[in-house]
Amino acid sequence: MSTSEKSKVYFSDLRALPGTNLIKKLKKLMLAAGIKDIDFEKKMVAIKIHFGEPGNLSYLRPNYAKAVADLIKELGGRPFLTDCNTLYVGRRKDALEHMDAAYENGFSPFSTGCHIIIADGLKGTDDMEVPVRGGELVKSAKIGHAIMDADIFISLNHFKGHEAAGFGGAIKNIGMGCGSRAGKMEMHCSGKPEVNQKKCVGCRTCAKNCAQSAITFTDNKAYIDHEKCVGCGRCLGACNFNAIYNANSSAVKELNMKMAEYAKAVVDGRPNFHINLVMDISPFCDCHGENDLPILPDIGMFASFDPVALDQACADACNAQQPIPGSLLDEHIHEEGFCDLHDHFRNTTPESEWEDCLAHGEKIGLGHRSYELIQV
Repeated sequence: MSTSEKSKVYFSDLRALPGTNLIKKLKKLMLAAGIKDIDFEKKMVAIKIHFGEPGNLSYLRPNYAKAVADLIKELGGRPFLTDCNTLYVGRRKDALEHMDAAYENGFSPFSTGCHIIIADGLKGTDDMEVPVRGGELVKSAKIGHAIMDADIFISLNHFKGHEAAGFGGAIKNIGMGCGSRAGKMEMHCSGKPEVNQKKCVGCRTCAKNCAQSAITFTDNKAYIDHEKCVGCGRCLGACNFNAIYNANSSAVKELNMKMAEYAKAVVDGRPNFHINLVMDISPFCDCHGENDLPILPDIGMFASFDPVALDQACADACNAQQPIPGSLLDEHIHEEGFCDLHDHFRNTTPESEWEDCLAHGEKIGLGHRSYELIQV
């Protein structure tokens, strides 16, 4: 595709009149977007999804995963659901807990019609080095082995806010999600948050969410040990008092660039297809053990062969909406001294900058930001 061409992004709203339903509409969307152009016959197909941290209820319902798996089987493929283990405290940091969490949240061979494989193995150490063509910060990405063993790669993504990346869409789910625990550490390692001592109330929620034991307290104020900190950003999302902030904006930029490079490593050289469901748009990642009120209304379902164009289309659709009253975004807008950044995701998390990710993805050949939106 030349740089002047626009990628095609297909869109379906969430209206479901009598005679249809959202599952049927999702299948229709995938077919309209051209998924049948992929030769699935007897091929192993990785469907990358986020199973949701138990306690969070905004993750994608298993019904959507079943719709994707069923269509792949109809087209002759052999699908499996997959994700890699996490870097932080939670119930998805090793494969046993991860699968228990997936089952608890409704993902099983019985509910989705396909198996679950945790791609980086029992303890998150089963990865492989994958070259990043055009990579500037990462020359070789550490990707979960089972994901790279698959013949075809599909991403099924919950599009929502994110405390470090601005939003989590296709590139976040692919790049960060497919990195092994070592890969996630490589992506996060440049960013080290700080604590505003005046705002810290000593509640210790940040420390409970730190897997590295990097947060200690003196005089009931939090301090972050940068020698132990890997920059995962969990403490930023956990703090209810805006006491933790990212003091190094270039580190956020590097995180977004690395995610794009990791995503390039995952999809390069094999058939791939991507679906974003823009609903339950919570301010933070589904990695949290809770979900806040959505910041924006539900919008619809998007699909494309181009993950960059897909994320750009979803971000544009979100920014065309009005914030939900009472949400974190609405709360920030009405704070004294609010500075409007003219972007819902940055107004939710001012230290984030999602455009760096898409701009870098386009630069390294992951996709194009210009798109044609086609309604199904």
